[in-house]
Amino acid sequence: MSGAIFETWVVGEVLKSWWHHGLQAPLFYYRDKDQKEIDLLIRHDGTLYPVEIKKSAAPGTGAARHFGLLEKLGLPVGHGAVVCLIPASLPLSRNTTAIPVSLL
Repeated sequence: MSGAIFETWVVGEVLKSWWHHGLQAPLFYYRDKDQKEIDLLIRHDGTLYPVEIKKSAAPGTGAARHFGLLEKLGLPVGHGAVVCLIPASLPLSRNTTAIPVSLL
């Protein structure tokens, strides 16, 4: 359950940051018919930004494996993020960065 609790906390912090700035929070969750999931989608200026949340200090590129599924939605897809327990930001690929939860 600790992973689910961590994920809920991160989404709550992201939601609060939008509200704090007086903005509607354009946050979504993605799951397709094959049960492939993306923890958080942020839609900003017509672009989708995918976010995975992992209770790990060593995220791999596999954490963002479902981000490519968003291409079929027909919307622009921005840079993705994996929010996790690392001490500093770390590029995982050309389109994905691991972000420390401490930055929330």
